[in-house]
Amino acid sequence: MSDPSPLADAVDEAAASARAEGRTTLTEAEAKGLLSAVGVATPEFELAADPDAAVDAAERIGYPVVAKVSSPAVTHKSEWGDGAGVAVGLDGPEAVRRAAARIDEAAADRGIAASVLVESAVDVDAGTEVIVGGTNDPSFGPVTLVGLGGTFTEVYGDVAHRIAPVTEREAREAVTSLTAAPLLSGYRGRVPADLDALVDVVRTVGDLLDASPEIAEIDLNPVLAASDGATALDGLVVLSEADGAGDAEAGDAGGADR
Repeated sequence: MSDPSPLADAVDEAAASARAEGRTTLTEAEAKGLLSAVGVATPEFELAADPDAAVDAAERIGYPVVAKVSSPAVTHKSEWGDGAGVAVGLDGPEAVRRAAARIDEAAADRGIAASVLVESAVDVDAGTEVIVGGTNDPSFGPVTLVGLGGTFTEVYGDVAHRIAPVTEREAREAVTSLTAAPLLSGYRGRVPADLDALVDVVRTVGDLLDASPEIAEIDLNPVLAASDGATALDGLVVLSEADGAGDAEAGDAGGADR
């Protein structure tokens, strides 16, 4: 297991703004900042306050990009704002400007404060979408899960659970026990996924849960398991209710926001 102190410190730093504002759900940017701090790969991203800033961010990141609503009031983004919450495959300044303007308009209509998260687009066809997550369960303590992710998470329910922290062997066994495991190992000519990288993500999530009971729930969906690594394309982190809670608006019932 990783040294718990730096992990707990990373959680405290990522959660500081949320706690100060009386909310228990981290924004995607806060969650991804935490993931980056503990060594989980995420797409390059920037937060932008308006359409012009979103275009500037996209120019720095490089096209194509994805634009998402970023607000403590929005947890699930894909159906928020009548589809304005997530725009993918933006390949130029005008496309980014339009997507950011739609987010601003939808936020204004709903009376919420929101920024635009601009991030590097990732080819999801280059790998398999996996969910990695877990909870600090009142009865069992920290429990991790891994399973088939993206839009298939709730359809198939193909997940494996392990008590955290998990060893490398336990994490690998959890991954290979999945019904969907052949998709990760080169089924029908698919490029095999980097299982070592995926196992590392499972272990890191388990270590985070074990090191910080402040995390009530963590949900990385999807994690793209590709031949050259495992990248968390979206992340949800929910804190314990210890210091109060803020409600978040949910635009859909779950699954991938990309």
